[in-house]
Amino acid sequence: MRYGIAIFPSKKLQDIANSYRKRYDAHYSKIPPHLTLKEAFEADEEDIKGLVKDIRKIAKETNPFSIEVYKFSSFYPVTNTIYMKVKENGELENLHEKLNSGKLAAARKYQFVPHITIGQELDNDECSDVYGRLRLETINHEETIDRFSLLYQLENGTWTVYETFLLGKED
Repeated sequence: MRYGIAIFPSKKLQDIANSYRKRYDAHYSKIPPHLTLKEAFEADEEDIKGLVKDIRKIAKETNPFSIEVYKFSSFYPVTNTIYMKVKENGELENLHEKLNSGKLAAARKYQFVPHITIGQELDNDECSDVYGRLRLETINHEETIDRFSLLYQLENGTWTVYETFLLGKED
C-alpha cells in the first residue's frame, strides 16, 4: 500500500489554497491542501506498524513550530506546478530529515521545498498565465504547526489519514 506523511494546515490556510485548487489542481478531490513531509512510499501492513512506532518517537521529540506562507511560486519548467511557498525554517527542515532517514529512508525524487500546491498538471500557457498573475501577490500567513499525519492511498487515488501525531506530546 502507498503511504505518505503530510502537515494539514489550519482551515483558514486550507480555504485560501482551495480557492485556487478548485480551478487549477487536478488532485483537488484526492487530498486536502497539505505540506508534504515524506513523499509517497510503499509499505505492507506489518512494516507500517513498526514505522508508526518510529514516527511516534519523532513526533514526541519535535516541538510545535511556526510556519510562514509568504508568496506564490512555481516549479516550472520541471513541472507545471504552482504553489504557496513556505519560508524555510530549521524545525520544519529537521522534521523532514528525521522522517526521511533511518528505517524511513528512501530515495527522494525531488529536493525538499516546503510548499502547499495550488495548481498542477496545467498546460504551459495556463501555468505561465496563472503564475504570472499570482507572483505579484503576497500571502503573509503565519501559524503554529502542532501535528502531522501518516496517510494511505485508496484504490481510487484519494488519500486518507492513517494516524495523526501530536508534536512534543506523549501518547
